[in-house]
Amino acid sequence: MTAPLILASGSEVRAQLLENAGLDFTVVKPRVDEEAVKASLQSEQASPRDIADTLAELKAQRIAAKHPEALVIGCDQVLAMNQTIFSKPISPREALRQLQTLRGHNHQLLSAAVIYGDGKPQWRHVGVVRLQMREASDEYLTGYVDRNWDSIRHALGAYKLEEEGVRLFSRIDGDYFNVLGLPLLELLSYLTLRGTLPT
Repeated sequence: MTAPLILASGSEVRAQLLENAGLDFTVVKPRVDEEAVKASLQSEQASPRDIADTLAELKAQRIAAKHPEALVIGCDQVLAMNQTIFSKPISPREALRQLQTLRGHNHQLLSAAVIYGDGKPQWRHVGVVRLQMREASDEYLTGYVDRNWDSIRHALGAYKLEEEGVRLFSRIDGDYFNVLGLPLLELLSYLTLRGTLPT
């Protein structure tokens, strides 16, 4: 009998991706003070990749401690420009400031997933996407935030590529699933190899 799957994430997008892929799983949202953990890791000069990986593992570990019989998928995404880490905007003004900082520059989205089982990490992966934001005008960015605030308030960097945010970019290199916050292909490959999913 295969272990039940739990997604340790409150992200509706991640849950939809797994559901669309035909996985049978339950969602249990972990309680993790992400900003505090992120600040602590940054004070230790941790890389953006390590921050994403650590947060994903912490979320999986928290839920796995309460569900030892399950395989628990923990996820996290970090947006980094050079070594600067961006968080979800707390106001429309903050969203506009983030977009103005990102425009005309390259940045990275790092999407980490860690699977916990039998009391320890069983698998981990960090997918990386490189994005080039175009030189959008202040007028366009202000209008973009006004039109999309209810959606982008929950998004790193104050944009969603699956919506109007795609118009902010001139180039994107990487897997689209990583943009959405989950290294889906690698995750499915692992679950298939271990026999959780049929071959």
